Amino acid sequence: MSDIFFNGKFVGEVEAANTNSFIDQVKDKRRKGEFPAELSIRNDKEKDLMLMTTEIGRALRPLIVVKNGMSLLNKEHIQLLKENKLTFKDLIKQGVIEYLDAAEEDNALIAAKEEDLTPEHSHLEIASIAMLGLITALIPFGNYDSSSRLNRGSKTQKQALGLYSAAYPIRLDTDVSILHYPQKPLVRSFIYDAVPFYPAGQNMVVAIMPFQGYNVEDAIIMNKASIERGLGRGTYFRPYNATELHYTGGLRDSITIPEKDVSGYKTEESYRHLEEDGIAYPEARLSGGEVIIGKTSPPKFLSDMGEISIAKARKENSATIRQEEGGTVDTVFITVDNEGNRIIRVKVRDQRIPEIGDKFSTPHGQKGVLGLVASENEMPFSSSGIRPDIMFNPHGIPSRMTVGYLLELLAGKVASLRGKVVDGTSFAKRNTEDLEKQLQEMGFRADGKETFYDGITGKPLQAKIYVGNIYYLRLKYMVANKIHARGFGKVTLLTRQPVEGRNKGGALRLGEMEKDAIVGHGASLLLKERYDSDSVVVHICEKCGSFAVIDKIRNRELCSLCGNTKVEPIEVSYAFKLFMEELMSMHIFPHLILKNKYE
Repeated sequence: MSDIFFNGKFVGEVEAANTNSFIDQVKDKRRKGEFPAELSIRNDKEKDLMLMTTEIGRALRPLIVVKNGMSLLNKEHIQLLKENKLTFKDLIKQGVIEYLDAAEEDNALIAAKEEDLTPEHSHLEIASIAMLGLITALIPFGNYDSSSRLNRGSKTQKQALGLYSAAYPIRLDTDVSILHYPQKPLVRSFIYDAVPFYPAGQNMVVAIMPFQGYNVEDAIIMNKASIERGLGRGTYFRPYNATELHYTGGLRDSITIPEKDVSGYKTEESYRHLEEDGIAYPEARLSGGEVIIGKTSPPKFLSDMGEISIAKARKENSATIRQEEGGTVDTVFITVDNEGNRIIRVKVRDQRIPEIGDKFSTPHGQKGVLGLVASENEMPFSSSGIRPDIMFNPHGIPSRMTVGYLLELLAGKVASLRGKVVDGTSFAKRNTEDLEKQLQEMGFRADGKETFYDGITGKPLQAKIYVGNIYYLRLKYMVANKIHARGFGKVTLLTRQPVEGRNKGGALRLGEMEKDAIVGHGASLLLKERYDSDSVVVHICEKCGSFAVIDKIRNRELCSLCGNTKVEPIEVSYAFKLFMEELMSMHIFPHLILKNKYE
């Protein structure tokens, strides 16, 4: 007997001999519309179970039903679909197409193409590209790439800069960027035209060649002249907020330029961009630490006031530009919430021109950072005078097997020369020889290679260079948002170690593994210097090893435990001292045994 579970609950059983008959009956009723279209049935032969589910959260995908090796979708259906006399929903109602989830797919044998059908097949793909997701289906010639690259490629497309919304000038999104001159790809999947996408990349001339070692390890080299003409240029937006809250007792926050007697007043220079209403004026250029919205708040506790007036007890509570960031005030929004509190939101923009360290990628998952911005007169050029926008290292191709990248370069070259978009839909029937033939007709080599000349010496390069057009994406990860360094700054009160995080102006932590690297180099003085951010001198009793007391009033040193006056100053980490004191608080008394380092 096989147990039947419905949505995780045992509902009955069926004889093992009738299992297939039962499954067929359930599927027939589902196709006729008697059972929900979302119902899934799976036969787990190993555990002798039948699992039926209608639960939410399952990804379902449509497939054409196959019976006796024949697809139920025939030419009549296709003709009616073309004439708009039949819809996709009608095909589902007729049982021609059904939705399967991952569990039911385990029992299904799906053919990719109609000519592959055999009597054992249960389903047929609507199109081979339907096995890919919406984003992955955009990748041109995706069937020529390895699956791991397609996964990376679809991820990088989500991170690409473009016009994420036509309403971006009036939207207040946190940490977003736009690309100034987005273009549609020259080589594209039909999905690109079927779904209304905003473009999120640019067509660039790419030469596959190394250049002075600046594009090793996936780095890319960009032409400075191309960047100056607007290639890859974008704008970064960040909103800053302040709310004028009302408190009990008639007290409230005030959006204004703080007066000098306010507690926590910054320098006068910090408030120089504020107008009379306490808000920075549009098009004001601000840098890190400068005030963008001036605000003062009343004291939280009456004890804060003391004997001084409420006016003088007010605290500085302004919104300031983040550390290591800057920008121009773009727009100012003023509104009121449901409780009558005034809300001020100021959007700051910062132009981002590609610089060393910015991340770029192709839809094929060939991602890399900008390693050098080469001046135009140093860039190699072809016999027709073309200088590439990007130089990509050839070592990034063989091990990754992104043949789709090479094909897109070739097809992009044909598309740019002919002025026509080339279809690059994955799994579509195409002939690369046709692209090669078109290149030859236009006077180029069939293999896409050209003779290049050294931009410095002017001599022809020995190797022929593979060059073409490809769709490159600028990703949201920019070095301007990551770069961070500090000398000294804030520390935490408890451990006296530097605070953490770029926004707080924190330090860069050297952990245990970094310590091992420094030890491996034998750099003992560096090791001591790097790990004394919280060093403190404590006095230890030579006799019993406990903490001694330094009495500066009576000018004496004394161990309060054993009365010994011989104490030694030693340098330890403050975190260690804190740990010792925490042990003492739990009635565990640690003793430090001192040794003379000269013995």
